Amino acid sequence: MSSDGARGISRFAMEILVAAATAALGVAVCYGSTEAGAGWTEMGPDAGYFPFYVGLLIVFGSVMNMSLAVTRHRKLGVIFLDARRIKSVSSFLLPLVAYAAVSSFLGLYVGTALYIAFAMHFQGKYKWWIALPSGLAVAAVFFVVFEVGFKVPLLKGPVEAWFGIY
Repeated sequence: MSSDGARGISRFAMEILVAAATAALGVAVCYGSTEAGAGWTEMGPDAGYFPFYVGLLIVFGSVMNMSLAVTRHRKLGVIFLDARRIKSVSSFLLPLVAYAAVSSFLGLYVGTALYIAFAMHFQGKYKWWIALPSGLAVAAVFFVVFEVGFKVPLLKGPVEAWFGIY
């Protein structure tokens, strides 16, 4: 709770949470690097040499952020996320999670078309007859750019197989 009576997640708690998460990521990078070999051989550095030190930098930065949070934000009582902001963040985050879930089953192009169409309609308040063609157009542009232009195949699902696309 802040000094003005607002309730929510404090900035201090979020600073600590993010610092701990990035530190865990740095530790994971260091651990993975040691499995690949983080030493120096007669041929030069092993495959994990540079990633290991990048992981150490991530851990160091995380420890510094955590110490700054303790010294600067511990007693301020600033609210980072209240009920109004949680609703706003959820309106963006939940469709993004749904996009990831749909894309894993139906492919990135179908997921992209649906995500763009639904976001335009529900968040942007566009009519369906504008949102749906826009989503399909974005997915088509992505297909042309990645599959045709860059020759980088992206995740495809049953719809692309039904159309005979790869």
